[in-house]
Amino acid sequence: MTMKVLYGAGPEDIKTYDTARLRAEFLMEDLFREDKVSFTYTHVDRLILGGAVPVSQTLAFGSGEDIGTPFLLSAREMGVANLGGTGTIVVDGKSFTLENRDVLYIGRGAREISAASADADNPARFYMNSVPAGADIPHRLIKRAESKLLTFGDPKRANLRNLRMYIHPEVTPSCLLLLGITDLAEGSIWNTMPPHLHERRMEAYCYFDLPEEERVIHLMGRPEETRHLVVKNLDAVLSPAWSIHMGAGTAQYAFVWGMTGENQEYNDVAPVALSELR
Repeated sequence: MTMKVLYGAGPEDIKTYDTARLRAEFLMEDLFREDKVSFTYTHVDRLILGGAVPVSQTLAFGSGEDIGTPFLLSAREMGVANLGGTGTIVVDGKSFTLENRDVLYIGRGAREISAASADADNPARFYMNSVPAGADIPHRLIKRAESKLLTFGDPKRANLRNLRMYIHPEVTPSCLLLLGITDLAEGSIWNTMPPHLHERRMEAYCYFDLPEEERVIHLMGRPEETRHLVVKNLDAVLSPAWSIHMGAGTAQYAFVWGMTGENQEYNDVAPVALSELR
């Protein structure tokens, strides 16, 4: 298990960043490595992002050595989304089978966690978000059919999309973590329209199901002074509370969104008019 650390940056800081520095601070390109568990710890609301791709072996993790606690989830909760083939997560001896686009909520206090794939030729790809938690909530597997489906956008504006809520008060409880998956309709390229800010919550995106040669242009930064990141399949992006987050892809794609902060009010946002973007 590896743990990379990022310290975050403010809107004034990124005015001086070149492309390499912007990517180093906000983009994670190496979360999904075969037979590895990779984590990135960010001081942006102390979110941990992780990836695990068990192929030839079961991958075990759960130590809190890198974060100064007895176990990784001694004072944290975690959401695990399976973006690959069928796999199994075992939490303190209890087994959960995740099909593609199923999500597992792991509550505070879990000690030993392991991940395995049902088929090495079509391995599971487990994407993880973990945030500090102040309550003990039972683990729960949320199947795709159990998620709450919302449809947004308009095909005439190339932003029609289906959003599924998994870890959300209306589906399954958590302390502060929210997590879901958004799919762009065929022919639509724009996500998160209209753009917005949510000052009381940060967010992270993990783009997936994007053809290998295609890219998403992810826009971030203050509305009056935007920046962009060119991202590929299975890249993850940090979006601090002060930053907009929206993007356009060159082909059909999906993304996992995870949030944490002061509340779990999904509509606690400040919309930004397109005319205000610079």
